[in-house]
Amino acid sequence: MTSRGLIGILLLRAACLNAVEPPAIYQCIEFPYSSFPRQLWDRELVWMKNIGIRNVELTVPAAWSEADLLTVLRALRKLEMSAWVRAVRPSAELDSVIEPQMSSHGGPVAYWGEQAAPQPVTRLSALSSKSLGLSRDAFATPHGTLLWTDVENTLSPQFHRGAISFSGDELPVLSQLRRDAALLGYWATGIGGLTQEHIVHPVVGKLPEGVSARQLVGTASAVSIVNRTGTPYRGELRVFYPPAKRNIALPTVEVPARDALWLPVNIPLVKGQFCKNCDAFGNDDSLVYATSELTSIEYENGILALEFNAPVAGEVVLHLAKEPSGPLLAAGKPREFDWDAATGRARLPIPAGRGAASRVRIGLALDPPESSAFFGDAKVLIIGVTNRIATTYSSQKVAERSRLRVPDWLKTTPHVTSPLDISYDVPVPTDALHGDHVELALEADGVQMGHTRLQLLRPASLRIREAVNRHFGGTTDLPVNPPLVPVDEKAGREINVTIRNNYPEIKNYVLELSGGELDFSPSRTEISIAASSERDVSIRVFAQGAKPGIHGAVMHLAGAATLDTPANFVVIPRGGAVGYVADFDGEGTAEYAIESPKARAVFSSEKAERWLEFVWKDSERDVLPETGISLGPGLRSIVLKDAELTIEQNTQFPPATLKPGKQGDVVVQVQHPTPNRAVYTLSR
Repeated sequence: MTSRGLIGILLLRAACLNAVEPPAIYQCIEFPYSSFPRQLWDRELVWMKNIGIRNVELTVPAAWSEADLLTVLRALRKLEMSAWVRAVRPSAELDSVIEPQMSSHGGPVAYWGEQAAPQPVTRLSALSSKSLGLSRDAFATPHGTLLWTDVENTLSPQFHRGAISFSGDELPVLSQLRRDAALLGYWATGIGGLTQEHIVHPVVGKLPEGVSARQLVGTASAVSIVNRTGTPYRGELRVFYPPAKRNIALPTVEVPARDALWLPVNIPLVKGQFCKNCDAFGNDDSLVYATSELTSIEYENGILALEFNAPVAGEVVLHLAKEPSGPLLAAGKPREFDWDAATGRARLPIPAGRGAASRVRIGLALDPPESSAFFGDAKVLIIGVTNRIATTYSSQKVAERSRLRVPDWLKTTPHVTSPLDISYDVPVPTDALHGDHVELALEADGVQMGHTRLQLLRPASLRIREAVNRHFGGTTDLPVNPPLVPVDEKAGREINVTIRNNYPEIKNYVLELSGGELDFSPSRTEISIAASSERDVSIRVFAQGAKPGIHGAVMHLAGAATLDTPANFVVIPRGGAVGYVADFDGEGTAEYAIESPKARAVFSSEKAERWLEFVWKDSERDVLPETGISLGPGLRSIVLKDAELTIEQNTQFPPATLKPGKQGDVVVQVQHPTPNRAVYTLSR
């Protein structure tokens, strides 16, 4: 084969691998799966989808595992998300794994390769307060890729703090990602049509230094305002209004300090990409402008619903063919609105939003619907069982012509319970992801009359309240999986097993514990748990006769759900200490721990080259830095007596390994009798 022929084949292959219709802006989150606890993979991917992010960036490490990569890709496929996959070391072997997963074959990989995603790539740190302004600049381009980094805490090569902790707690700065996800989720299909740019001026004076504004115009229009100063901006802006081909004033636009707004102007309400289920509107009906960020418009059962990102209160003006019947509900409360019959315009207040994304919803009744349909009070679908969904209709004829619209992977069976009521059996597959959501809709004659968004949940879950965490300094921790519980060799201990019932009704369960040389009392407990609630079961663990070290056990749940959850119990000798190996990080690695009744020290391995944590057990406070301490290569012995840890090694200790002093409720003492020996003591 000639070199020209080989090049042609390679180019054709590359084109096939990346055969995907590029969006105007591809917004994704860096998901560092190889340095993130695998027991949290599904939870974090579900969280991304739930906030509106449908794309992730995966970097395959040099030492990659096909099983790990395929596990992540399978989860993305279930969630109907996409991935841009890159590799530290591309190879033919990796190509063979990725190719069947490409979107051209129905897989989740939209882009494969370093430069494959839409260019340019704008990297946005979730920890930087400047990222919101940078993202809005990219929106105004509008093409390329927005790549959010520093979203997750990561573990290797050492701990790195992100905007979300391992326990799921979010830093306030993450609100900018949430707002962008909601905003671009709405504008994604229309932002590419904003091809013309207009200059935006204040009605009076000029914009302060550090405040910029521009308008993008197409089928719809948007005004982008970025305030990079430390003080709020408030004023009227003169913007172009395409239907009148002249400028209009946006009143009282307020942009908080170091914030940004993407304001809609001239959004058509006729059925199309900007208004969902809006068959009832004419060509002249429109959203004239809003002084908050628009993230959704939909029409259902005679009600026009609008959602906004609203850091501060604002207003929206609608142009309508006839006067709305009302009422207006804004943030769940009745509000007054103005109607100008001469111009056909309704002026509606937008309350300041709540939550991390400052979201708020407005609902305005336009016309009493001729026919309607409603879902019952279902809020969840239980995974692995057949769920019953109730629906109600305004007339028997509507009920007879109706259908329930569900995702393709769900199957339903209708049961007519009365002329106006139909119930549907909805079995949810066992491999559905806990925490995901599904959209269900009722329609008749091609018109949507009602919809609901239900969360998918496992039937039940178990956890032990007394299980230890892997600590990263004094503020961040990660639950050890399987749960790990210290037990005194002589006295044993009491534990509380929490059973969470996710069913929307009361359920009965049976909990049994068993495990080798350990005894549990009671070993079997019957319990009833209210809907969507949890209860504790108190159990005494006896370790007499059990050898010091780790002992495995199983928590078996029966009744409304069947669940087997492993647990580990560390038997600690009275007045002594025990060394053991466990997977504290959930990464399949073997960390070494030495534990007494008062303290616990964890090291990266039995060689103990990195000291990961030193914990005062009364308060579970870790006194080490969040990245741990490097002890360097060499041979060493480690002895723990009560809360005194002695490390002796054949090399000198690095300087300032642990500083003495008080940390919270713990006093740290450090002694160096010799350059190769250190004694660390914890006390109150």
